[in-house]
Amino acid sequence: MLFRIIDSVTEFAGKLAAWMFFAIALFVTYEVVMRYVFNAPTIWVDEVSRIMQIWATYIAGAFVLKHREMIVVEVAFHDHTTVWRKLTETLAILMIALFCVMACWYGFELWIKATRLGHTTDSFLGPPKWLTHGSIWIGFGLLLLQSIVELVRVWTIGVPKSSHEPELEQLGKSG
Repeated sequence: MLFRIIDSVTEFAGKLAAWMFFAIALFVTYEVVMRYVFNAPTIWVDEVSRIMQIWATYIAGAFVLKHREMIVVEVAFHDHTTVWRKLTETLAILMIALFCVMACWYGFELWIKATRLGHTTDSFLGPPKWLTHGSIWIGFGLLLLQSIVELVRVWTIGVPKSSHEPELEQLGKSG
């Protein structure tokens, strides 16, 4: 039950991130038209796009892990049914989880400091820095939760085939 909730939140976050990147593209297009066609640049597009890009990048990490689209070197352990592959997957996921714990810890401290002291960015809009700093511990927290789910799946369900599995099979046949 808990794993389904984490998976659902991860799916939502991934789709939200995709829409955020789409919105960023629209904002930047709008800025280019306003700046070069009408000679009336905006003051908000750069800052809003940057904030959205930071959030989209951090919240998409768990989605990418869930769908096994992270960079993986499968030269030696490309057979996903072996114990050695499970062990390498476990080690990789544990490294991700360890980094997530550290990023959450220091990201939360950074967020608290920016919130307490009222730090803002040095721009025309001057949004509070907690707005971007919060993305660190929230994004890595979601990635940590998804890492735990994936770690349990490796040992209960097995290592899922990557989306690049057909390419690897073709390489093995042609080589």
